[in-house]
Amino acid sequence: MLKKIVSSLPHTLILGVDPGTNILGFSLLDVQGDNYKLVVMDVMNLKSISDPYRKLQIIYTRLQQTIREYQPDELAIEAPFFGKNVQSMLKLGRAQGVAITVAIMNEIPVFEYSPKKIKQSITGNGNASKEQVAAMIGRILAIKEQHEFFDATDAMAVALCHHFQKGKPVSKGKSYTGWKDFITENPGRVKK
Repeated sequence: MLKKIVSSLPHTLILGVDPGTNILGFSLLDVQGDNYKLVVMDVMNLKSISDPYRKLQIIYTRLQQTIREYQPDELAIEAPFFGKNVQSMLKLGRAQGVAITVAIMNEIPVFEYSPKKIKQSITGNGNASKEQVAAMIGRILAIKEQHEFFDATDAMAVALCHHFQKGKPVSKGKSYTGWKDFITENPGRVKK
């Protein structure tokens, strides 16, 4: 269910990015306290552009425009992962680097999350499929129609993951990886 934003609390606008040189997903999540709402969830479709350097230029320019228009407070981005195709990994790394550079040049703090961490945070399963992540994003944000590309919902998953990670339980100065970890180490603090 989409939560209403309460106007008396400060806002944090999170720019989520699922990097790619063919399709780059981006999203904006408006967070106010424990409440949040979708602002933008879309992609940059660069498949028709053959020049790899032109793709990077477009990514830079469009992210810069997005930052100027919405003025996000933080950038959450999917961290590099290791795959079998080295060329794909290099291209992905370039897109990540451009997105991070745009944020840094605009003095926006950058937060990286592994694909497993993002999936775990959204679905409870670090090995969830893109379809499962998209379905959960739809439920969390009360979105009825699915985006044409999973890259858009993946970008929102990164932004939501960042929001959820900021709310990690802390007890006596110790930070836990999640509520399950907290409950396991503190069974006497759970009311039944």
